[in-house]
Amino acid sequence: MKTICFYFQIHQPFRLKRYRFFDIGNDHYYYDDFQNEEIMHRIAERCYLPANRAILEMIKTSGGKFKVAFSVSGTALEQIEVYAPEVIDSFRELYATGNVEFMAETYAHSLSSLGDPEEFKDQVKRHADKIYSMFGAKPKVFRNTELIYSDDIADQVYQLGYKGMLTEGAKHILGWKSPNYVYTASTEPQLKLLLKNDRFSEDLSMRFNNYTWSEYPLTADKFMSWIASTPESEQIINLFMNYEVLGSLQPAESGIFDFFKALPRFAAEKGISFSTPSEVFKLLKPVDAISVPYPMSWVDEEKDTGSWIGNILQQEAFRKINDIGERVRMVEDRRIRQDWNYLQSSDHFYYMNTRHPGGGFSPYDNPYDAFNNYMNVLSDFILRVNAQFPETIDNEELNSLLTTIRNQGEEIEELHKEIAKLKKKIAKTKA
Repeated sequence: MKTICFYFQIHQPFRLKRYRFFDIGNDHYYYDDFQNEEIMHRIAERCYLPANRAILEMIKTSGGKFKVAFSVSGTALEQIEVYAPEVIDSFRELYATGNVEFMAETYAHSLSSLGDPEEFKDQVKRHADKIYSMFGAKPKVFRNTELIYSDDIADQVYQLGYKGMLTEGAKHILGWKSPNYVYTASTEPQLKLLLKNDRFSEDLSMRFNNYTWSEYPLTADKFMSWIASTPESEQIINLFMNYEVLGSLQPAESGIFDFFKALPRFAAEKGISFSTPSEVFKLLKPVDAISVPYPMSWVDEEKDTGSWIGNILQQEAFRKINDIGERVRMVEDRRIRQDWNYLQSSDHFYYMNTRHPGGGFSPYDNPYDAFNNYMNVLSDFILRVNAQFPETIDNEELNSLLTTIRNQGEEIEELHKEIAKLKKKIAKTKA
């Protein structure tokens, strides 16, 4: 029996305001609140709320047979809490059905898995804590930023305690193999992998509303017939996409919601079920291991990381922010830690890409404006970090000094407790 695994990505960065060279050292607030609020309201109205209502209806009308998984970045959750709290309530209602799974990812939807293992570990833990505090869910499956994956990343994810992970079914990795099976990481045989089925995922995310597509219009009956006609041994079809496909990238007037709501009925007619990633890992055994020596993602024909760190602008910005990671983790200033988090979102680097500048989502005129703006902000941020820990002290020496200070603080605290005990004894003796 075939099963479909639906997974949706939800992420919004904290977009930066226009930050000029002369603002460095004078203005420590970096964000375009007006744009962030406007975009969140718009997407909540077009996508998050109607899509959540549609999925809840599908779960109920299918008798609990429809299932779906989400990964929601920490930066998206923070903005939803402030600008569209009703979306949080609708996700809680979905989770209460028992048919929805929340997955772990990096808190800031960052590229830390590519350059800062310590930060990667910290962000994954913070994200899992955020999901638990908001929904009472403990993520069991991991989904990295933009499905970025490699053998090295698999090692990091497994060490964090995850037994399953989602990634791209890239042709240059799979070769003749099909993405419609469960695989394992070549370096960590206990880490199971689900691979995106590009063809069926992109029929919905990219081609659904394309009038020039030879299969237009796509109906739920036709779509399920295609899935049913895949080889009998291929038991899992992974449909991974951005949640904004529902109502935003594919607008409501295209019929995307009606199409989506009809899927469970036609799936039942074809004997096709729906499963969450955790259920798939329990139901199906891996058929093989895959080796990915260089990082891959679900973006572009190349399925690599070139959209974020492919040119010298991106590489310089990425190097600069990674260089200060160790020092920032020593800082206890809440604002600095918060800004550090927001500045790591992969979107800031994506806006600098020259493959397809901005990709239609950039608030900048060109990649060079994106780079200049980000580097101005980063320069001010580094000044703030250096004000706490001067650049003249290297990280190792600084770490040693901080450890000594903390130890002395603990000793002083113990002495205060001892003094308090002695005072009580003296008071009793006098009495």
